[in-house]
Amino acid sequence: MAAGAARDWAAFGTELFLTHAKELSGPSALPGWTRKHLAAHVAANADALGNLVHWARTGERTPMYTSPEQRNADIEAGSQLPEAQLTSWLQDSARSLESAMASLTPQQWQAEVVTAQGRTVPAAEIPWLRAREVCVHAVDLGSGLTFADLPEAFLSALVAEIQAKRGLDRLPDGPLPDVAAYLAGRPHSLTGVPGLGPWL
Repeated sequence: MAAGAARDWAAFGTELFLTHAKELSGPSALPGWTRKHLAAHVAANADALGNLVHWARTGERTPMYTSPEQRNADIEAGSQLPEAQLTSWLQDSARSLESAMASLTPQQWQAEVVTAQGRTVPAAEIPWLRAREVCVHAVDLGSGLTFADLPEAFLSALVAEIQAKRGLDRLPDGPLPDVAAYLAGRPHSLTGVPGLGPWL
């Protein structure tokens, strides 16, 4: 997908998440996670993707996280922060990531980095990784947003990615937002479809 489109979706999703993360008390739509867990995850994700931007800019190997355990510990610790401090981290990390991405040269965007899932990809994929996080998790906040509130082109790209990852030959019939929600393991209105395991 075009890096420009992904950056637009990342900016859209970030604004959407920040707008709907004004009230962080209470549970999210993700089982076992509060809204503060989600906010901490999205903030930590911005910092982690910032590591990949640093890698692309300098050539210095800087993984997203030192380990899965560290990632989980950071999210748990972040979820215990006072709401004002967590909100500040969320906003500051988003601004820092956007600023860092804006500084990359065309050549640096082609530098290879490694995602948290162990995939080697060009840095040009970083905006898509961010867009995916902020858009989907904005819905997960449980504030009334649905997949229908996300850009159609983003949903099409998301469906294509998850379909490939899950190795599905065909997609269920239904509105695009519901198909995307189903594939991502989120609530949907499709009927007669088999259950799916975790997406990421």
